Amino acid sequence: AGAMSQGRPLRLLGLHGYRQSERRFRQRTGALRKALRGRAELVAVSAPHPVPGGGEDDDGDDPPRGWWFSGPGTFEAGEVAAAPAGLEESLAAVAAALAEHGPFDGLLGFSQGAALAAMVCALRARGDPRFPVAFAILVAGFASRAPAHGHFYREPIALPTLHVVGDADAVIAAPLSRELAQHFVEPVVLTHPGGHFVPAAAPQKKAYLDFLDRFCARQGQ
Repeated sequence: AGAMSQGRPLRLLGLHGYRQSERRFRQRTGALRKALRGRAELVAVSAPHPVPGGGEDDDGDDPPRGWWFSGPGTFEAGEVAAAPAGLEESLAAVAAALAEHGPFDGLLGFSQGAALAAMVCALRARGDPRFPVAFAILVAGFASRAPAHGHFYREPIALPTLHVVGDADAVIAAPLSRELAQHFVEPVVLTHPGGHFVPAAAPQKKAYLDFLDRFCARQGQ
């Protein structure tokens, strides 16, 4: 606690899910941001690709977005995409956000954003200087099925991660999130009984804070 009393809160770059945006993600993570108050600040960024066709709550100013597509203008987490599109632009967008709005300590990704964050972790673990982050929280994550993305998972990813798995998640089934965790060295896995959302009830709040506490003392170095 001594380091926290002198240091700033940790800063997390938030990566939203498919068909979300920075604003939508901010609206849906109010409970999480309240739970982390004083300990960590969450700053979200929008994905570079608008999703064709909009959405039921599309207001024109804030189109739903995606980090990459598994088919022409579509995305399915389970699809073995022969020609995934858009990932390089998204990696560049994350690198730009880290450079322009940083420094950041870690990433917090949800759904497709968690899958992207895992890829960033893999690049970071290999020494990619564009991604100076120390850890990631991956909520409802999964490993991309696209063969073109296979290189991200070839070797165990040596970056600390907290994997948040919803037992009742009907969008990204729990086994997919557990499978992603297995690609990491010493992952921490937090299971909750809910569905496809970022949980922030008392048990999850404690797990987030316990995980983040591992990184507070390092900030002064």
